[in-house]
Amino acid sequence: MAATHDSYYLPSPSRWPITGSIGLFTLLGGFAILLNGSSAGKWLMIAGALIVMHMLFGWFGTVIRESEGGTYNDQVDVSFRWGMGWFIFSEVLFFAAFFGALFYIRVLSVPWLGGEGVGGIATGPVLWPGFEAVWPTNGPNAVGGAFETIPAFGLPALNTLILLSSGVTVTLAHHALKHDNRKGLIGWLFATVALGITFLFVQGFEFHHAYAELNLTLGSGAYGSTFFMLTGFHGLHVTIGAIMLTVMLIRAMKGHFTPKHHFAFEAAAWYWHFVDVVWLGLFIFVYWL
Repeated sequence: MAATHDSYYLPSPSRWPITGSIGLFTLLGGFAILLNGSSAGKWLMIAGALIVMHMLFGWFGTVIRESEGGTYNDQVDVSFRWGMGWFIFSEVLFFAAFFGALFYIRVLSVPWLGGEGVGGIATGPVLWPGFEAVWPTNGPNAVGGAFETIPAFGLPALNTLILLSSGVTVTLAHHALKHDNRKGLIGWLFATVALGITFLFVQGFEFHHAYAELNLTLGSGAYGSTFFMLTGFHGLHVTIGAIMLTVMLIRAMKGHFTPKHHFAFEAAAWYWHFVDVVWLGLFIFVYWL
């Protein structure tokens, strides 16, 4: 059994870490096999994903039961906060890599292909004659064919309003929780989840429009690849955040959380605000500029 001492918490032995390791190994191994042309990889990926899902349900369920049972002390709360902080920091670096790639292509690579710089002056006009160093571009020789961009002040602006509104509603839910207003907590949390799902539906429609009508795809040169990598991974993070908030909503409806004991909710709210900030960067640098 788990033991709580004056200054630290010692968890009981758990099978969930090894279960998660097996699931991830199976999932990634199946993906590698699939890339090498074997249909067995698909089934290994499915099996690995199911194992990971089982681990997530089981491990988080254990943590919730321990938390509601009063097992955790202040040291555990501090550990959770540090852990979530470092996790979000790692996500910041993840998106920083993609924004860095976008910056490198726009500010350095494209001008060089057009003939700027010492190396560009020598090779650009010779290797890629007629290339116009303007953004957005699909590269020399019209890689992927002609495409159209998505105007910033259309669906992207609408999605920006939706996501920023969800940041307000999750803050109002937190305010209600701290004032022991259970009805307000549930109502504002429900609104946040609904706004997050709406954002995903709008983005899905935008992706379909881009592929089917604008020829804007992952193969449409540097602009297409960076566009879908950034917006696609952001959509994945919105999905994860929406799942986290849905779990918080279910827990709130079951009577979990108190004004002094609700870090799980705070962690989900931190993550949601992070998703909001990343989208602002996307809207400015991917759609607008």
